[in-house]
Amino acid sequence: MPEPFKLVFLLVVVNGAPIMARRLLGERLSQPLDGGLRLTDGRRLFGDSKTWRGFVAGMLGGAIAAPLLGYPALTGIAFGLLAMLGDLASSFVKRRLGLAPSSQTLGLDQIPESALPLWFTRESTGLSSDQIWTIVALFILAELFISRVLFILGIRKRPY
Repeated sequence: MPEPFKLVFLLVVVNGAPIMARRLLGERLSQPLDGGLRLTDGRRLFGDSKTWRGFVAGMLGGAIAAPLLGYPALTGIAFGLLAMLGDLASSFVKRRLGLAPSSQTLGLDQIPESALPLWFTRESTGLSSDQIWTIVALFILAELFISRVLFILGIRKRPY
């Protein structure tokens, strides 16, 4: 499999792992990362959909998938961690903008969670800036397609 497609696949796995964990575990381990904290604007820091279960699932998904793709497990864990941090950053921005949790914001929903892990692991993966942005674009397309499929299958609550 060509390198860009391996990395798109890894991004899909780490970003899909929280959804699959919710599906498998239901409400177990669904404590929100922000603990219900509200900022001075009266809005939650991240919201209920950002949980410890999902955060850990993203890293575990990376640790499992990376070696299958020829990368060290540590690279997978880093991918998962950085993707989850990117997802938290976009949730933070969406809360400040007054957008509902799990609302679709094309680009804001995908770029931080894909560009962050690609950028910080570029040396170990050998990626150029152009390759990073190509993979981000491929990830956006893949996520939009997969999200619809998961919605049809009843795994996702909302399609994107």
